Amino acid sequence: MPHLALYTFGVLKSPLSDPAPLTREFHDSADAIYRAISRHPGYVAHAEAAEGEQGTHFDVHWGPWGEFAVPAWYDKGRTADTIALAATLSLWTDLRPAFDAIYTSLHREALNRRYDWFERKGRPSHVLWWVLDAAMPTWQDGVSRLNHLHDHGSTPRAFTFHHSFALGGTPARIKEAGPKADQVR
Repeated sequence: MPHLALYTFGVLKSPLSDPAPLTREFHDSADAIYRAISRHPGYVAHAEAAEGEQGTHFDVHWGPWGEFAVPAWYDKGRTADTIALAATLSLWTDLRPAFDAIYTSLHREALNRRYDWFERKGRPSHVLWWVLDAAMPTWQDGVSRLNHLHDHGSTPRAFTFHHSFALGGTPARIKEAGPKADQVR
């Protein structure tokens, strides 16, 4: 069964290890947001370090999600003391459930604060693409698709929620409201 892959990437204004209040707010909100998203209808899975793995994004085993990768333009640290990024990779059943999970409730509240926490890089912060059958997206796939989106804009290969494509490659628009809003036009 095809799934929708979603990769997000942002550069934080300060390292995750920074004890400043804004950094702590961001870091402390992540667990609750992940829990809420993982219970959302249409959620399939998200990249997690292998069970029992401890460390930074760069030095843990991610299992089928592959080796952790970041865009070449990320120019901050890669150690526990210097890492200053937030990245996610997830799978969804369709566009509407992913859109709803990202743009509602706790995650919406976090999005409203993004400029408190993240640098403005003039690059896309998320990318979507369809994966077929049992294919598992990797971190490197996410980086590649994000770069493609930056270089070419939304295409069936790499797109955003607001300029999205259905599985067959035709443009799709997420309906904004109503009880049947899980459909795309």
